[in-house]
Amino acid sequence: MRITRLETMFVKPRWVFLKVHTDEGLVGWGEPIVEGWSRTVAACVEEMGRYLIGQDPRRIEHHWQALYRGGFYRGGPVLVSALSGIEQALWDITGKWLGVPVYQLLGGAVRERVRVYCHVGGESAETVAEKGRAAVARGFRAVKTCPFGAVRFVEGPAFVEGVVARVGALRDAVGKAVDIGLDFHGRVGPAMAVQLAKALEPLSPMFIEEPCLPENVDALVTVARSTSIPVATGERLFTRWGFREVLEKQAAAILQPDLSHAGGILEVRKIAAMAEAHYAAIAPHCPLGPISLAACLQVDACTPNFLCQEQVSLGEGYLKRPFVVKDGYVDVPAAPGLGIEVDEAAVAEKLYDGSWETPRLWHEDGSVADW
Repeated sequence: MRITRLETMFVKPRWVFLKVHTDEGLVGWGEPIVEGWSRTVAACVEEMGRYLIGQDPRRIEHHWQALYRGGFYRGGPVLVSALSGIEQALWDITGKWLGVPVYQLLGGAVRERVRVYCHVGGESAETVAEKGRAAVARGFRAVKTCPFGAVRFVEGPAFVEGVVARVGALRDAVGKAVDIGLDFHGRVGPAMAVQLAKALEPLSPMFIEEPCLPENVDALVTVARSTSIPVATGERLFTRWGFREVLEKQAAAILQPDLSHAGGILEVRKIAAMAEAHYAAIAPHCPLGPISLAACLQVDACTPNFLCQEQVSLGEGYLKRPFVVKDGYVDVPAAPGLGIEVDEAAVAEKLYDGSWETPRLWHEDGSVADW
């Protein structure tokens, strides 16, 4: 079997789907994307195709090594995201060829259901609470919210009290049986993150995600050691090498590698194994489309230290059989490969030119804020 073509398509609202074709008729799907840089990643996939065309798609690790190490420059969001989507598609082909789900090739399932969470947002505490109740009604038993917009290096007590009020309203709305993740989105400096964490501890969040940017691991360590709330990070880290220092310094209790950014299915499984040796959990990052989610579910199914799976699309309008949430869980997929069948006719109606600008935040004085 040989790879004959790599076909990328820009899909609303902001995704890139990849379809890898073979000379035996088997195809594999992946999702290579960097939010706001769709065309750049698609171009990178095309360039990687120069090596892949004519290759056996089942030599997944060999091709990963050739594409990651063989080009001299390695790492970063664009190169590794393109590689991630390609790797997902190669696993999809291999699983279909063997007639088994991908997780069966990675040691087999260790669970029957995968816990998932959804996002709840809004401009006010009342709106966040309302969306939290709606999420519970839809079957979710865990939610995540970002409780603020732009944040200055130092904020006053009114800001802190406002954050606590918003999270408190969400806690009251969903009850203590529902977990709440808090995404700080890297918008907060370490000193302010420590203040916020202390004020939020009585509300028992499941985690604080990116309490500060991951570029300075020592800053994450400062926050992690200041609070009883588990710290999570990883959506902006790439490959196992990007997670090494975080684990060695115990800067986070929960890792959030993104299967469309961090290197793909096997690479995230390797990251999870590293985390397991450091008594850390993984909760894969996935604010993307249903192909990326399908790849995540394969890793979640076979990973002992898995915690909870992010998702924003269960595949309605994209997959012939979307995922279904019941009592906070999605069943482990049983079909071969990634376990999905893309509805290509429905996807064709959602194609666009790939133009999507990442939102930008601004401080009141007009300066740029971290998004």
